[in-house]
Amino acid sequence: MSDSKVILITGGSSGIGRAAAMGFAEAGYRVAICGRRMGALQDVSSASGAQAFACDVTDPDDVTRLLGSVESAFGRIDVLFNNAGQAAPAVNFGDQDVSKWRSMIDTNLNGAFYVAREAFRLMRAQSPQGGRIINNGSISATMPRPGAAPYSASKSAISGLTRSISLDGRQFGIACGQIDIGNTATEMTGEMSGGVLQADGSIAPEPTFSVAHVVDALLYMAGLPLEANVQFMTVMATKMPYIGRG
Repeated sequence: MSDSKVILITGGSSGIGRAAAMGFAEAGYRVAICGRRMGALQDVSSASGAQAFACDVTDPDDVTRLLGSVESAFGRIDVLFNNAGQAAPAVNFGDQDVSKWRSMIDTNLNGAFYVAREAFRLMRAQSPQGGRIINNGSISATMPRPGAAPYSASKSAISGLTRSISLDGRQFGIACGQIDIGNTATEMTGEMSGGVLQADGSIAPEPTFSVAHVVDALLYMAGLPLEANVQFMTVMATKMPYIGRG
C-alpha cells in the first residue's frame, strides 16, 4: 500500500540482506534493495517484490544517486538497514595486506557512512520528518576473532558511527541503532560447521542459528515508534564462543 513504510536494504542480494528483504516485504513494507550484482538483486526482487537498484556503496556519488532514485520511486525513506559489508579469511596481523585493509574499510565503514549520510539527509528534509537507521555491526566489534583485524576494526568503528548518528539525529526525529549478529546461518557462515580458527589456535566447529531470527529482531527494531529506540542489540547462537571467547 502507498502508506506503508519504506525500507532501503543495502547488500540485499544475498545472506542477511536477502532474508531481510523477504521478511520486510512479507510484513507489508515497501522495500528497496541495492547491491553491485544486478542479476542476484533481480532474483530477490522477483521473489519478494522489492525494487532493485544497482549501487556500489564505496562510491559516494553512486550512493547519492541511489538515495535520489529511492526518493523518486517511493517519495521518502522510513528505515535504512545499513547492511552491505564484506569479510575475509583469517590472516595473522603481521601478515595483513594493505590492499585488503583498505578494501575492508572502504566497504564496511566508508560505505556505511556514505549510505547513512544520504539517508540522514533525506530523512531530515522529508515531511513528515524523521526515520530510523539500523547499522549492521558485529559481535567482532567488541570480541574480535583471531586473524581478523581489518574486519574487527571496521565493525568497531560502526559502533562509533551509530552513536554519532543517534546524537545528531535527535533534533530531526532520526533514530539510529545497531544490530550485532553472531553466527547466523548464511552463505558467509557456511564453513563454520567444518571448523573455525579459535583464539587458542585450534580449529573447532561452531553452532549457528536461523537467519529468520535476525529478521524478527530487525522487524522489532524497525517497528518501534520513533520515540523509542533499540540502541544496541546482540543476536547470536546460544552456544557459540562469544561469552568467554578465548
